Amino acid sequence: MQSVINRVSGVAAGRFAPGHLGELTQIVPFEMVDAALEATASVQARVRDLPSRVVVYLLLAGALFEGMGYSQVWSRLVAGVGAVVASPGSSALTQARRRVGPKPLRALFELVRGPAAGAVRWRGLLVCAVDGTCLYAPASDANLAAYGRHRAGPLGDSGFAMLRLVAVVACGTRTVLDAVFGSDRCGETTYAPRLFGCLRAGMLLPADRNFDAAGLIESAAATGAQLLIRGQGKRKMAVAGRLTDGSWLTRIGAVTVRVIDADILVTGTGDHRSVRRVERYRLITTLIDEKRYPAKDLAVLYHQRWEIETSYAELKSGLLGGRVLRARRPELITQEIYALLVAYQAVRTAVADATLAPGTISPDRGSFTVALNTARDQLVRAAGIIAGTVVDLAGQIGRAVLAVPLPARRARACPRVVKRAISKH
Repeated sequence: MQSVINRVSGVAAGRFAPGHLGELTQIVPFEMVDAALEATASVQARVRDLPSRVVVYLLLAGALFEGMGYSQVWSRLVAGVGAVVASPGSSALTQARRRVGPKPLRALFELVRGPAAGAVRWRGLLVCAVDGTCLYAPASDANLAAYGRHRAGPLGDSGFAMLRLVAVVACGTRTVLDAVFGSDRCGETTYAPRLFGCLRAGMLLPADRNFDAAGLIESAAATGAQLLIRGQGKRKMAVAGRLTDGSWLTRIGAVTVRVIDADILVTGTGDHRSVRRVERYRLITTLIDEKRYPAKDLAVLYHQRWEIETSYAELKSGLLGGRVLRARRPELITQEIYALLVAYQAVRTAVADATLAPGTISPDRGSFTVALNTARDQLVRAAGIIAGTVVDLAGQIGRAVLAVPLPARRARACPRVVKRAISKH
């Protein structure tokens, strides 16, 4: 039997009324935004028509409505507040964004980042994944000077400035533990060490072949986290000892690791049932106890690494809708990306909260699209901003997610292919 919980909603008073995120305000509350503003000395000297707190929520709302200009986003923020509020033009909104700057958004991300309850654990270890992706920004002179264009070989240079984003994501809930971004001139392995501060003992970090480098393995292992990395086939490693399950020990730098050579049989499904192939995987792990951590189980577990690919799809196709970023100045690009990360974390946390109750779905079956669209609706209605006296972890967003669960996640078996040819123009 499901109980009905009466919720009390409200907005802040006066000029602060447009400063909200609908139901997601419960995950990114007023006090948290105020703390980020105070920590970065970004609180307005006098109360304006656009106080700093309101501008932060405008930026977060902009991340939920990436296809709209900030004037349209503002109209959605004020649609349901039921109060007389300012009607700033696009120029005033731009000046307000510049006044606030990127620092409060970065501080806010520091407050919300981390694994949500319900993240995948294996043998008591919190399973996380690390990988990188690319984002695009307008090709203004300032952006090109900061980030450069992507070099596309004989096809010519990209029409946009390109950034690289590298993140660590908790598998299952797909919440972000930490992220770093900057020019595409630096690769994933250059940015990755800046993320190792979020690693701890009790974590297991699957990673792809790019991270099979002695320096990275040493740095990551020094945090106390365990590693599960797909090895590069060309690496020559001396055998330091053989284990009973066929895996063997070696040393990479100062770290003793276990090497698992696995032949994985891939069988097609549906119209491709007759397709069968064998792929050779070499996995490198710091989990050297072959009885506690069987090689077969580790080979199956490595598939969790694809969770971060799904996270990037939700960020780039869900929130961004396949679009380039808005800002034409690097400091506003930084502001916009941190706003995207905070908004993504808020939506993913809402999904994770909804799946905490026994008997509900696992977090990876919660639809990000359903959660995002419900969050947008709640924002326009200014609904669920302040929770009632009874804690309701699911809320309207969670109930919408639980009503339409995704099917159980399929195993990824297809190699990367180009599904749509790039235009030569």
